[in-house]
Amino acid sequence: MPVTDIVADETNLTLTVTADFPHPVHRVWQAYADPRQLERFWGPPTYPATFTEWDHRVGGRALYHMTGPRGDRSYARWDFLEIDPERRFEVTDSFADEHGTPVPGMPAMRMTFVFEPTEEGTRMTCTSVLGSLEGLRKVIEMGVIEGTRLAMGQIDAVLAGLRQWFRGQGTRLELLTDTLVRITRAVDVPRGLVWRAHNDPELMTQWMLGPDGWSMTTCQVATEVGQGYRFGWTPGPGVEGQPFGFEGELLLSDEPLRAVTSERMTGTDGPTTVNDLTLAEEDGVTVITTVIEYPDAVTRDMILGTGMVDGMEACYARMETLLAAT
Repeated sequence: MPVTDIVADETNLTLTVTADFPHPVHRVWQAYADPRQLERFWGPPTYPATFTEWDHRVGGRALYHMTGPRGDRSYARWDFLEIDPERRFEVTDSFADEHGTPVPGMPAMRMTFVFEPTEEGTRMTCTSVLGSLEGLRKVIEMGVIEGTRLAMGQIDAVLAGLRQWFRGQGTRLELLTDTLVRITRAVDVPRGLVWRAHNDPELMTQWMLGPDGWSMTTCQVATEVGQGYRFGWTPGPGVEGQPFGFEGELLLSDEPLRAVTSERMTGTDGPTTVNDLTLAEEDGVTVITTVIEYPDAVTRDMILGTGMVDGMEACYARMETLLAAT
């Protein structure tokens, strides 16, 4: 986690974020100067950012939006005020509508990003100045502090590169909050094939099997937002266990980047989770990231305690072998 400090100062109306990275200044600067890299960590895990306009010069602007797991969007804009390459840049960050017009009555921030070399790499300091105490308190109430920590928790993989960051890690579990977990797995397969493997029943029934000896006997895939899906598994001869399944609804689909579904065990009233799947490709490696939202920590721990992550690792290993052959 690169964030070392977040300080809200009501006297000076500032919010200051300090982060340290084991990378040189020019690499960290690249991540903030390239919209394709920036959008991979600017929004928190369940509200990723998409930059639709990027005019990186003094007097230029950038437009972006963050998309929630049910397709809701919040829009914003940067107006570039100062750019000193590999040292600092300054923007006005404003809430906006879908056309980039600032929203009246919403707080705007003057944000200054400073990049300084350290013995270990780089220190980035972002100081946001609000126009009023009311504005500062409003953005804090909206969750900017926790959202910043979660968002910056994604930058390490961007700076290191997906192949290097996820090399040899297998399926990794991270507890983000009491109700959010992130599960990641890298596969040496192009993203388009990985997306197909998650949506083509012919492929799914070959890898989404869980432990050895089980088979996927029900595979009804949702192809449009709002449609339901249903998956079921049955143990083979001599394998202990009872048949089980999951069902839910496709909440969002952005092929081949992201799919969000609700999920509950078939034949029950819950608990229901929201599973946010994203696929990022770089250098021939695709990282599968699933952020799961649970109703509470008790449910989270109960489900994780079933050995779910080990089962996912078995499936992903099987999928990687299958797709590599394909």
